[in-house]
Amino acid sequence: MMTKSDVYALLDQKGISYKRIDHAPVFTIEDMEAAGVCQYGNVCKNLFLRNGSGKRHFLVCVQKDKTVDLKQLGALLGSRMSFASEERLQKYLGLTPGAVTPLGILNDKNAEVEVVIDSDLASEPSLGVHPCENTATIFLNFADLKKLIEDHGNPITYCSL
Repeated sequence: MMTKSDVYALLDQKGISYKRIDHAPVFTIEDMEAAGVCQYGNVCKNLFLRNGSGKRHFLVCVQKDKTVDLKQLGALLGSRMSFASEERLQKYLGLTPGAVTPLGILNDKNAEVEVVIDSDLASEPSLGVHPCENTATIFLNFADLKKLIEDHGNPITYCSL
């Protein structure tokens, strides 16, 4: 599973520029605001969900201030949605609660997790995400983040949330 050092090395290897902010462990957007992380730019709120049968898994990325209506999201994606367990989070993304990040897909060896991105994020010049650990946040261009996900092979769905 990728550590934050592995993420930094990958970004450097691919020539992706980013700004790194180290901080105490954070578990919520409120924690990130209290730690002063949000002063550097918009941060991404991430939810790891599963469908009703547990056969499909979704990493949902939205603006930090948005609330996600799981019923509405389920209607958009064609299945009832619920939060996935810590065990599933570890199994599919190699992450722990509080460290959920779109970069977790780098640990999804079979590219099974479907990434759902709020359309509003696509215009972000700089977006804050964890580097697979919740003791740092990196700010990078959305286009670079999108390319990392696409290159890894995970399907991406854009929708208005």
